[in-house]
Amino acid sequence: MVLSALYSAFLFAKEAAGIAGNVFAFGLFVSPMHTFKRIIRNGSTEEFSGLPYIYALLNCLICLWYASPCISTDNLLILTVNSAGAVFQFTYITLFIFYAEKPKKVRMLGLLVAVFGLFAIIVVVSLYISDRFLRRTIVGVLSSASLISMFASPLFIINLVIRTKSVEFMPFYLSLSTFLMSTSFLLYGIFNFDPYIYVPNGIGTILGIVQLALYFHYDRSSKEDSREPLIVSYA
Repeated sequence: MVLSALYSAFLFAKEAAGIAGNVFAFGLFVSPMHTFKRIIRNGSTEEFSGLPYIYALLNCLICLWYASPCISTDNLLILTVNSAGAVFQFTYITLFIFYAEKPKKVRMLGLLVAVFGLFAIIVVVSLYISDRFLRRTIVGVLSSASLISMFASPLFIINLVIRTKSVEFMPFYLSLSTFLMSTSFLLYGIFNFDPYIYVPNGIGTILGIVQLALYFHYDRSSKEDSREPLIVSYA
């Protein structure tokens, strides 16, 4: 009876962490909307780069594939968050291509095709691996590497904050949401005994703590002059 209650509590904690991660991730997915309102209003992508959205789409697709029933059978909430993330990133990329000048438009189209091509290769090759454990290991490693590379992207912002002693380019709520999302999926991965989830999100949690610590240390800039980064990392 006690073991059954503990198991139920364990499952509840796992699901709660996953749901919280999805909620916090949604906040990050909609964060670039301010940038795209400006792009649509001005009818131009100006000096903005579309590369972060390309990287984010590839990351979402790989993590989505890892969480699919073909690879793992116990990561539904990872599947939902990355499915939503892929839709958001594809929408942003489509808008970026529509409003970009011809050279940028052609480049972004080429990169988008490359992303889907690479994803198709990963899917086909992994399905040819008959050993389910080996298949999950290989895709899991790719997923973790993709997540870690995404979580490493704020290092540039962290370096900029330290050099300028200003948090102008590191909005507090974005950093907080990143930290909360990473921590939620860190717990989800631990409860699910899945190192391909808790290792990269553990790194994301540490970087989130660093960002928040820097924010409170260097918080000297005006909110009116703050400018959100084009994109941030997620699970």
